Amino acid sequence: MKKSLSSIYKKIIEYILTNRLFLSYVILSIIGTVFLRINILSSYKSPLPLFADLGIILIFGSLGYFIKSKNQFKYWFTLMCIFSLTEIVNAVYYVFFTSFASFGDLASLAQVETVGGSVWEKLRISYLIYAINPIIFYFIHKKLLSSAYYNLIEKIEKSKKMALHTFEIGFLLIILTFSFATKKDYSRLTKLWNREYIVKRFGILLYQGNDLIQSLRPRFSSLFGYEDAKKQFDDYFSSEERNKYTNKNKYTKILEGKNIVYVHMESIQNFLLDLEFENEQAMPNLNKIIDEGMFFSNFYPEVSTGTSADTEFTSLTSLMPALSGTVFVGYYNRNYITLPKILSEHNYHTFSMHGNYSSMWNRNKAHPFLGYKELIFRDQYVFTDDDVINLGINDRLFFKQSVEKLEEIEQNNTNYMGTIITLSNHSPFTFKDKYGYFDLTTRYEIIKNNGEKEIRYSNYLDNTAVGNFIRSAHYADTALGDFIKYINDSEYFNDTLFVFYGDHDSKLSRKEMNYLYNYNHETGSIYDDNDIRHSGYDQFSHELNKKTPLIFWTKNQNLRKKLKGEVKYYMGMIDLQPTLLNMLGLKNEYALGHDIFSIKNNNVIPFPNGNFLTKVLYYNNSTGMFKINNNSIIDDNYIKIRRENVEKLLEVSNSIIVYDLLKDKKGSHE
Repeated sequence: MKKSLSSIYKKIIEYILTNRLFLSYVILSIIGTVFLRINILSSYKSPLPLFADLGIILIFGSLGYFIKSKNQFKYWFTLMCIFSLTEIVNAVYYVFFTSFASFGDLASLAQVETVGGSVWEKLRISYLIYAINPIIFYFIHKKLLSSAYYNLIEKIEKSKKMALHTFEIGFLLIILTFSFATKKDYSRLTKLWNREYIVKRFGILLYQGNDLIQSLRPRFSSLFGYEDAKKQFDDYFSSEERNKYTNKNKYTKILEGKNIVYVHMESIQNFLLDLEFENEQAMPNLNKIIDEGMFFSNFYPEVSTGTSADTEFTSLTSLMPALSGTVFVGYYNRNYITLPKILSEHNYHTFSMHGNYSSMWNRNKAHPFLGYKELIFRDQYVFTDDDVINLGINDRLFFKQSVEKLEEIEQNNTNYMGTIITLSNHSPFTFKDKYGYFDLTTRYEIIKNNGEKEIRYSNYLDNTAVGNFIRSAHYADTALGDFIKYINDSEYFNDTLFVFYGDHDSKLSRKEMNYLYNYNHETGSIYDDNDIRHSGYDQFSHELNKKTPLIFWTKNQNLRKKLKGEVKYYMGMIDLQPTLLNMLGLKNEYALGHDIFSIKNNNVIPFPNGNFLTKVLYYNNSTGMFKINNNSIIDDNYIKIRRENVEKLLEVSNSIIVYDLLKDKKGSHE
């Protein structure tokens, strides 16, 4: 027995001594993947993603044994650089999108140069660990190079045997990973709409490899999946459930013959509406618009990696964003049933206005396919470099010139529909010298030793991420005030409905937002989650706080009386098009959303990652956890039925995009 143990011990020592470079490659590579899961997902308890990542590392690493020992370093170093780059890209990507990167998004990387400041602001020192592993590996190689290691390996290494055994171990680890997978796991792996869950379950490397395969599949759509997708599409739209909420209501045709102008408000969230600093509102003008119009107070964007572009797409088509990549970049040239196209059939002139370059998010190509006939971008505005904030012309000057262009459009057309896309309130929210001053002084109360209360003041929000965002949003609100004044002072726009909506949230983390909700003035830190003084702003609260304003506003006093007040129904961006079409007396038979005044409290808001929200609860599809609203009571099937319906909706929406299933379809008059 002792001899046997001694023999095993010697073989282990011999293996370690003769495979030092390979073991260094394996250990350093796996450290990077584990750190990614711990740092981003706080996921480290399950061994399955570790097995999966290690399996991938071993399988690809095994091929290095077919290379001469002195050249093995180059191969394994290249693999390590690929792994490290994968980890860095996903770490930064997750901060922006709370998701993991996809090969389908590579075409969108051109957008990075225009939001470079945002990227640099999100980089963290901890990300260096991903980059440092290949450097450590290089120095290990240099150390071994100065010894007799490579000469020794050249003589004793049995390359084919080592490659085979290493591959076998890696393959067994992959088999082990999949042996514990459920039917639900396999479904999520192939559909890819819940990337966070896949990384938690299968590891980052297996996720990325699978993503590559899934990203390539649509390129061969005529060969893979078209018939199944078409059948699912036909079944979905012929079901009784789809036609359940199509009844007319008091808002049907209320906007018949009216003009429609979307005002796409960059990064404006609802929580801003309630903020006051020393009795001065952060958003006084938007609050005034709300008071005069119809305000949808539980409205949620449904964006994926395309952020603003996703909102444009969803608001016009009543489809969800693509599961891989961005529609505006990868799938813009499909046929979609859009609000501009439907209204064009009724002799509306359609247009889009934006103070940035037309190439941003590929709008110069995507917008014509969405039905916009006239594109008005940066080169058609008059401004100097001093008039630029962040990515383009500042909102105040942009609105001033846009109203002039709107007046010209009304002079030349009986009816029109268009979108005005604002820009100044775009991350990183650091252009304080151009926003103008807004006092963020906060008043707080302390109890002195003698029991008396004392009022104190603090400017702690200055130079915080959330403080910068509030100042930026206040500037955007000032510009909105200018816009409304121009509209009211104009002799035009008496038959126009303006649809103001926040396109997405600010992308600030819960930690950054906690400076607003859980700041301890005495210590200058954030209250711990377990502190009794903590406001209860947890991750669920953070997700639910991402709702944005949606307001229907008009200067037409008669119409204003009919479109006024707060609408509390829970509503997603996907519901905007069918709601407006019902008011116009029109219909999109292939809308995935609903007219909110028909479905009312029965609405379900789907999100691209499989999460969903109803009046009753918010469900996280990655963790299976949920938060019930207003002490509601639900039965056992409530979540199951809605989760399955949301998954089906996401599949159908993605199939419409990928397989161009609306190619021969049109909208219809009701």
